[in-house]
Amino acid sequence: MDSEEHPESTPIILGLDVTGSMGSVLTTISKKLNVLIQEILDREPVKDPQIMVMAFGDTECDRYPLQVTQFESDIRIAEQLNDIYFERGGGGNDGESYSLPWYFAARKTKTDAYLKRNKKGYLFTMGDEKYLDVLGKDRIKYFIGDDVQANLTAEELYNEVSKQYVCYHLLIEEGCGMRVRGREVIDKWQNLMGQYAIPVADCTKIPEIIVSILQVEAGKDKEAVTKSWDKSTALVVDKAIKNLEIAKGKEGLIEF
Repeated sequence: MDSEEHPESTPIILGLDVTGSMGSVLTTISKKLNVLIQEILDREPVKDPQIMVMAFGDTECDRYPLQVTQFESDIRIAEQLNDIYFERGGGGNDGESYSLPWYFAARKTKTDAYLKRNKKGYLFTMGDEKYLDVLGKDRIKYFIGDDVQANLTAEELYNEVSKQYVCYHLLIEEGCGMRVRGREVIDKWQNLMGQYAIPVADCTKIPEIIVSILQVEAGKDKEAVTKSWDKSTALVVDKAIKNLEIAKGKEGLIEF
């Protein structure tokens, strides 16, 4: 929500796959989320950032496939991050419930950016596996409490959440799923999301990649954004954002 201190709030959701296939990479990324949060608050790549963190897994296998913090405008969000439980579950069912964060964002968040200014927020998911094609209505009822008439496909939920959020997915190449079936995983995500599914070779650079994406979304020149980082980081950022094409004057705006 907007406030006197933050009159043009921009919602940003950071969602992390906490299943077992992420392995030791999960610890690395979780530590980097604190850095990312501080970078977003310090650099303000978008106006008045309000940050939510999600941890998600597999609704077919896990006991706790979705955990969600509040939206926060200061470092209190990092304190909430410390309370998230890394279940390290998942199973051999050829994917994880990446559409669950989309469902929650689409149907369980209310933002002034969307309601007052017709402006989208930003949702970043991070993981190493393919997405499950279907989110079962029984799983939605059990874990969230909502009654829906039918199962929902990942494509349906992606299209629905995209009305309120610009959605990105960072494909973590150091995770087991990407190491074993990288091309297959990338192809599936890019068939759904196109340029917004971005392979990441070095997970330690996630803060810089996400901040750079937000800067490009806000209208900054990609080359200038890349050059703002040191040389080694700039190489990783350039690879991540080089194919992004953001329509000038339409960043995050909702078209009716």
